[in-house]
Amino acid sequence: MAISLKKGGRFNLSKNEPSLEKVMVGLGWEMKSGAKLDLDVSVFMVGASGKLPADEYFVFYNNLKSPDGSIQHTGDNRTGDGEGDDEMVLANLPLVSSDVKELIFVASIHEAATRRHNFGLLRDAYIRVVDVSSDREILRYDLDEEFGSNTDVEFGRLVRENGEWSFVASGMGENGGLQTFVDKYA
Repeated sequence: MAISLKKGGRFNLSKNEPSLEKVMVGLGWEMKSGAKLDLDVSVFMVGASGKLPADEYFVFYNNLKSPDGSIQHTGDNRTGDGEGDDEMVLANLPLVSSDVKELIFVASIHEAATRRHNFGLLRDAYIRVVDVSSDREILRYDLDEEFGSNTDVEFGRLVRENGEWSFVASGMGENGGLQTFVDKYA
């Protein structure tokens, strides 16, 4: 049975899943009745300074793979239609560059300000971590409704400390678009 995290919760993957190497990080959401918007998932691979080691460590719909080959974005889902994960990121943890200390998973609404879209148009948003080798869900963080007025949300982080990976359910909302995160981490 998967671990269910609350906002701020932390789970040490290395201690609890010592053989874990390849994970799928899935993000999903459902549209409220009549809503249509384009949500994009991005990954910021930051170093000890809290910044990207190079621009190519920002993985998103226009840069689907990290330069170290450890992170692969599976592509943009522009409608969010269907069941299950809407966008997915594959991570091969042993391949993550030693310069990278955190993988930060962000979802932002495309052209939110222009179209007057926000997370209030969504329901049942979540992030989950799945062991690729067994297809077993390890943990899940279901976002609550507190992000209704936000246009962008940091869902979670994979943090490397002392050679161990932990997942942190960060759940932090923003309103400045994807550029807000680029300004923070680039």
